[in-house]
Amino acid sequence: MATIDELKTIAAQVRRDIIRMVHGAKSGHPGGSLGCADFLTALHFELMEVTPESFTQDGAGQDMFFLSNGHITPVLYSVMARRGYFPVSELATFRKLGTRLQGHPTPVEKIPGIRIASGSLGQGLSVSIGAALAKKNNGDQHVVYTLTGDGELQEGQVWEAVMFAGAKQVDNLIAVVDFNGKQIDGPTDEVCSLKEITAKFEAFNWQVMQMDGNKMEEVLETMKKAKNALSHGKPVVVVMKTEMGMGVDFMMGTHKWHGTPPNDEQAAAALAQLPETLGDF
Repeated sequence: MATIDELKTIAAQVRRDIIRMVHGAKSGHPGGSLGCADFLTALHFELMEVTPESFTQDGAGQDMFFLSNGHITPVLYSVMARRGYFPVSELATFRKLGTRLQGHPTPVEKIPGIRIASGSLGQGLSVSIGAALAKKNNGDQHVVYTLTGDGELQEGQVWEAVMFAGAKQVDNLIAVVDFNGKQIDGPTDEVCSLKEITAKFEAFNWQVMQMDGNKMEEVLETMKKAKNALSHGKPVVVVMKTEMGMGVDFMMGTHKWHGTPPNDEQAAAALAQLPETLGDF
């Protein structure tokens, strides 16, 4: 088991990896990746019952994770590499010709830990429900986790999935919404307001929790509560408040870094704020 300090150390390096990957590729999505570094670190290093060595594509006898907002691969790839799914040195190939580490994840590349192609927004929750129902049918007591973006909730398919999971009591599923209030075109409230997210999920028979996704202690506490709340007839959703661009002062508080890579000067300024804790790739 990882300690709080160990998880914070890993998350700090993950943020540094994100900047170096996106800068090196001259493309990618740094904003949401930085915001989700704490959560995905906690999930892969502490919360999920799975190891790189035991990973199987069908997920039998393991917890499973599906990244629905697939554009934030910089954070996912970094966490997976640091966890041992593939060599850390491979992060240098992000979005390069011939790489396995494409801009959006794809199972075609046979990367351990990647089960679906995602980033065509709105689809990940549906896949996660299918995986959770398969576990129920097979008597598998493990948990299915999924991460979606708040702007992604503007997709109609998401709400079909929410309705289905609540109606069919898919109570081995934990969905996490990265609620940073920003998407590629601007603040979500201005693009297409999501209004009362908690009330909407509750209306569809979900148990709703909330947490600050940039406080490691709160992430661990809330996610453990979410797991304990399963098997009671309701799926669980955690509305996770994060700051887009977390850790880099000029990337925070704006949507402009949703999908914009830093130039040389900006990358240097960002890295100056992010400590090298585990060694760069």
